[in-house]
Amino acid sequence: MTQNQKTCIIIFAKFPAQGMAKTRLQPALGIDGAARMARQLLLHSIEQAVATGFSIELCVSPAPSDPCWQTLGLPDSLRWSEQADGDLGLRMFTASQQALARFKQVILIGTDCPSLSSIIIQRAAQRLDTQDSVMIPAFDGGYVLFGFKQVAARLFNDIQWSTPSVAKITQQRLVELSWSIALLAPLPDIDEPEDLQYLPEGWLDG
Repeated sequence: MTQNQKTCIIIFAKFPAQGMAKTRLQPALGIDGAARMARQLLLHSIEQAVATGFSIELCVSPAPSDPCWQTLGLPDSLRWSEQADGDLGLRMFTASQQALARFKQVILIGTDCPSLSSIIIQRAAQRLDTQDSVMIPAFDGGYVLFGFKQVAARLFNDIQWSTPSVAKITQQRLVELSWSIALLAPLPDIDEPEDLQYLPEGWLDG
């Protein structure tokens, strides 16, 4: 089985709705600009994931059947699923469990990191050949990628999401589970106005 056949990337995404997407960027970009940035980040993340050649699942809110998703012109190759109820941890755990019934390994990513390229994702997937898990921490203390070949609820329960301790707590729990982990170089999420300095060149033009 090739890497492409055994790996599923799950992208957690919300529709980039005006006034509801990237609200913390509104002071710098305005309501329209924040929504446009959310859309650009989403499309870029999908493009990079598809370029890996792996199977891609878009785990979304609202549900895939909502007409809003038809407006984005996304690739036909995507698998779609609806985010489960509960906090982010429960949603990630549920999606991971379901994907591991079909694939040997799962890589979770969001849509906030334009620096997360297809090559970096492929590199992370390769680390799972010799490690139980792989993580790319975010500058803000979260993580932009988390991959594994098995999943445990402990990795997602009782975590204060969107806080600086997320990656560290998750790493501690991996140690408690006696899972090996490959840590790759941290990358920036685009959440706050001060993060805009990390955008690729040209993203703020127009």
